[in-house]
Amino acid sequence: IAELACGTGNVTAGLKAAGYDMIGIDNSYDMLDVAMEKKYASGNDILYLCQDMREFELYGTVRAIISRCDSLNYIKNLSELKEVFAWVNNYLDPKGLFIFDMNTVYKYQNILGDNTFAEVRDQASFIWENTYDSEKRINEYDLNIFIKFEGDNYKRFEERHVQKAYTFEEIVSAIYESNM
Repeated sequence: IAELACGTGNVTAGLKAAGYDMIGIDNSYDMLDVAMEKKYASGNDILYLCQDMREFELYGTVRAIISRCDSLNYIKNLSELKEVFAWVNNYLDPKGLFIFDMNTVYKYQNILGDNTFAEVRDQASFIWENTYDSEKRINEYDLNIFIKFEGDNYKRFEERHVQKAYTFEEIVSAIYESNM
């Protein structure tokens, strides 16, 4: 199984522990560094590749490809989304599975868009501010993460994310046009 946008490898490692041969693909060296630390600590044999999902390469086909946690929403134009689907189709076994999720126009407009979320946890807290442009169907969000260190000290990390909402019809069309 290959996981596109595997991040820090939590799902990849979990599927490996369940007995699957795994390949993790991500575009971030920082995320893959964390995944590799987990790999070495667990002794799991997982291949991690630093590649962009819009042009990833494997050494053969796989029985399944997964992309979770709205990773495909980071692809901001329809032609590039079609490219991702074409690459997936290229590396899937003929009866292989592609399992993915995407945030919807409804979710961006009615749940995330122009809202702020905050959560306090034991070891970390965050503030997540969204801005949604309904004409372009682009959601931008600023994420402030506070990680607890020694005592009551916290370190702040800032991230900016930009995601695109696709209609159901656009997604289906992209799948068909990529020959899946």
